[in-house]
Amino acid sequence: MGAAGALAFGVLPAAFAAPSASAVIGEVYGGGGNSGATLVRDFVELGNAGAGAYDLSGYSVQYLPGSPSASSQWQVTALSGAIAPGGRYLIAEAAGTGGTTALPTADATGSIAMGASSGTIALVAGTTPLTCKTAADCAADGSVVDLVGYGSAVVREGSGPATGASNTASVARAASLADTDDNAADLASGTPSPVNSAGQTPGSGDGGGDGDGDGDGGGGSTEPGPLRVHDIQGTTRLSPLTGQTVTRVPGIVTGVRKSGSKGYWIQDPQADSDPRTGEGVFVYTGSAEPAVAVGDSVLVSGKITEYYPSTTSQSVTEITGPTATVLSAGNALPAAVTLDASTVPDAYVPTAGGGSIDALPLEPAVYALDFYEALEGSRVQASDARVVGATTEYDEVWVTVKPQESPTVRGGSLYSSYDMPGTGRMKVMSLDTTTAFPRANVGDELSGTTSGPLDYASFGGYNLQATQLGTLVDNGLKAERTRRQKGDELAVATYNVENLDALDGQEKFDRLAEGVADGLSSPDIVALEEIQDDNGATNDGTVTSEATLTRFTDAIRAAGGPRYQWRYLAPENNKDGGEPGGNIRQVFLFNPKRVSFTDRTGADAATPTTATSVVKTRKGVRLSYSPGRINPTSDAWGSSRKPLVGEFVFHGEQVFVIANHFGSKGGDQPLHGRYQEPARGSETKRHEQAAEVNTFVTSLLKADRNAKAVVLGDLNDFEFSQTMTALTAGKVLKPLISTLPAAERYTYVYEGNSQTLDHILTSPAVTHFDYDVVHINAEFADQASDHDPQIVRIDVGRCRRN
Repeated sequence: MGAAGALAFGVLPAAFAAPSASAVIGEVYGGGGNSGATLVRDFVELGNAGAGAYDLSGYSVQYLPGSPSASSQWQVTALSGAIAPGGRYLIAEAAGTGGTTALPTADATGSIAMGASSGTIALVAGTTPLTCKTAADCAADGSVVDLVGYGSAVVREGSGPATGASNTASVARAASLADTDDNAADLASGTPSPVNSAGQTPGSGDGGGDGDGDGDGGGGSTEPGPLRVHDIQGTTRLSPLTGQTVTRVPGIVTGVRKSGSKGYWIQDPQADSDPRTGEGVFVYTGSAEPAVAVGDSVLVSGKITEYYPSTTSQSVTEITGPTATVLSAGNALPAAVTLDASTVPDAYVPTAGGGSIDALPLEPAVYALDFYEALEGSRVQASDARVVGATTEYDEVWVTVKPQESPTVRGGSLYSSYDMPGTGRMKVMSLDTTTAFPRANVGDELSGTTSGPLDYASFGGYNLQATQLGTLVDNGLKAERTRRQKGDELAVATYNVENLDALDGQEKFDRLAEGVADGLSSPDIVALEEIQDDNGATNDGTVTSEATLTRFTDAIRAAGGPRYQWRYLAPENNKDGGEPGGNIRQVFLFNPKRVSFTDRTGADAATPTTATSVVKTRKGVRLSYSPGRINPTSDAWGSSRKPLVGEFVFHGEQVFVIANHFGSKGGDQPLHGRYQEPARGSETKRHEQAAEVNTFVTSLLKADRNAKAVVLGDLNDFEFSQTMTALTAGKVLKPLISTLPAAERYTYVYEGNSQTLDHILTSPAVTHFDYDVVHINAEFADQASDHDPQIVRIDVGRCRRN
């Protein structure tokens, strides 16, 4: 039992040494907008039991699920202002689709979707996400001012969590705000009763906590207030007016979003002379349908909020809890700023030594991300934009506004180093939900003008919310088909089949099978990644893949390929990462009419935790286990796929094949985020994994310097990464991607960047080969997998003996 599990059943220590006599969490409600709820939003209410004002500058409230997993992260809502003595402070969080009653005007607004019946809320002196996942660890964190766990929360104070929270009930302290550091004793369930700093309750305020998106703009005045949008946006990424209420800000509505994060953009047509201060801003209406139209001239009042879509993203400056007065309709829109090679800088982003760039003065003439930030919320346009990332299932497409910037041979945008991330890449979405979004492939074009407000999101960063979408021109991108191997060539391929399991539909099997039989021209050996067990994500202890592989090899045969056989080692249940219950693993498919597999099993057959090793004999070298795994108990492979090693014979020549699927990039900070340069924390595990494989190959070559080895698979890292440096140390392996022309070096497309994650490497004895990345998936809207396969054809007979 892990620490969290142990704590869940024992008496927990008090989370803090001294009960609070000042700021506390007074009430917590996570059922807003749920079935049966009256209130439309979740909320957290703070109280001040002290005799003086409690300053919240730089503070935050943070939320953790009641039963946090290893991947759970604290979600953060930043606070500002202060709590008056004896006063309350209301934080509005995510809105649901139900409920009828708005919160009173919130003192701070976030977007955290809290659990209705279980969770943990912390008041924190800081805005950095907490890392603690147990009551004991949170008790040791000095930044935690107060903490409330409710329902079945693992992280809580005292003898247990507060009980009784639901869609219709909050947990709250008594009016005295008494705090003995025991959630179960200090808080009780009851009807949610949010109160803001003005003493308003639901129905007595202006509804600002939930943003009705209409109203008279404050007293019915039709005169603009003292502030303009550029005053709100300021000269950095953060508004100088964050947390303050603004009144009657004038602007023209340039776009309306009626789904997802609902709201609209306004832009002041009378721009100032400072290129750093944007003229557009997003007005967030919460669950309310925006009651304005494009071309309306409006006056908007509300609170200025910096909304962070994630803990590592940049923020979006918003007017929240808005009221608006429509002065007139049908007005001309402010001119759109053109995005192209002459306007977008070539440098990507300033550096903060790994810290936040939020407070850095914008330099829009120097850095692309500063240029985009200065245009956040404003109208922009691109002409004849080439598609560099195919249409996704979410109706998004990536284009480049710089067609000559790092083009691939097939029309994409190449990601060839950490300092060349593609400044002209831009995600495009449409605000027109009534018209089908175009299905575009890489190399296609949005002909004519695409225009709309510039927005920012955690996935992809800056994006164009199109009110006008260019016309799709299909430039006829075709899936590739590699040549068939010659009789004396051993063809070895790798293919990530994206969580294939026996319960998938036949279409998926057929599409993937066509890729093997036709696209790859039926290789002799195929190393597969992401083969799941026989019932996929069903988490019942099943680890075999026999049904999955039977269906797949049958489909390959039906597509005209050979009757493949297979070898693999089943993982321990839920020990190799990937989708819980799926038990992904690598598998060797091989054509027995062309190549033989050397099985070394018997009574002492390899288990998931048994390491194979190199054995030197009078006749050469062999594996102790085939199939086998490389040092599977090493910490490098914790919760990750272990390499599969196999010994093959082709035309009398021994060939060792090592199939890999290294740890993912999950958790890395984004290229476009607020931390620059971004931390790539996931690399540490891949460096360790690469070193393990390198050590194994080194031992093989030490035993036989002429050994022919092929190392391949989804390495989840780039050809220019330190992972590749560690893998090739001592020149024991050659990365074949480096043998291609630069514009052809990619196997995957992510956020409009064509990049290499999948690799084939060979030992020095492999001297005569023909290598090819076969582009059949990554550039297309219609994909069988998100990875492209690749293949090497080795003329084994001609490979020199050293």
